[in-house]
Amino acid sequence: MGSRLSEETTLKPKPMVAVGGKPILWHIMSRFALFGVKRFVVCLGYKSEVIKDYFSNFSLFNCDVEVSIANKQVRILGENDVDWVITLAETGEKSNTGERLRRVKKYISGDDFFFTYGDGLTNQDLKLTYDFHLLNEKKITLTAVNPPARYGAIETDGSVVTRFMEKSYNPDSLVNGGYFVVNRSVFDEIERYANPSWEFDILPNVASQGDLVAFEHKGFWFAMDTIRDKEYLEGIWQKGNAPWLEKSN
Repeated sequence: MGSRLSEETTLKPKPMVAVGGKPILWHIMSRFALFGVKRFVVCLGYKSEVIKDYFSNFSLFNCDVEVSIANKQVRILGENDVDWVITLAETGEKSNTGERLRRVKKYISGDDFFFTYGDGLTNQDLKLTYDFHLLNEKKITLTAVNPPARYGAIETDGSVVTRFMEKSYNPDSLVNGGYFVVNRSVFDEIERYANPSWEFDILPNVASQGDLVAFEHKGFWFAMDTIRDKEYLEGIWQKGNAPWLEKSN
């Protein structure tokens, strides 16, 4: 629902908040597509109709269109080179994150798959992440990131301010970056709970079994939680060098 983005999310779900005129969900999926991942399952809940409308009419939203009022005809001008296959699955407006995954199990094939949220952008090497997951043979690989500091700092001598410091990173601080590679055996863990939270039920339980590993990503990562965050990402986009749409890290 993106309550901290209420200026935007009153009429749309958080993944549809735009950066550079495109929903952040489009940016996330475009990152995966750079690495050949083009089959997606989107877990829908709050205002699901907005996401369904966008992808059902993808060419209308992303191409020039010619409309003949008299003939009641609509013609798409130009070609759309996006070849994604997208399953839009209703997973319940009140479902927790783990429950959403449970409800799309039938749409997931293969032994291992990517799983992510709808609000974070990264330039991590997803193939390297996947290979790391296979090498470690664990149920879940979590992307660990060093979060950008949101505030500057000050130095004081007693009560006297002596220096202002820019926003900086703490190299020892790692957080869950919201990008995962998951082995389908995790569904056995999910079945133990009613409406489970991925963050507070599944991940701690799998970690206690020694079956959760962290892939440390030191490049770009940013989660859009507030209008200020959206404006920050817009600023990057306007400069024409969005790192999450570049293949090299």
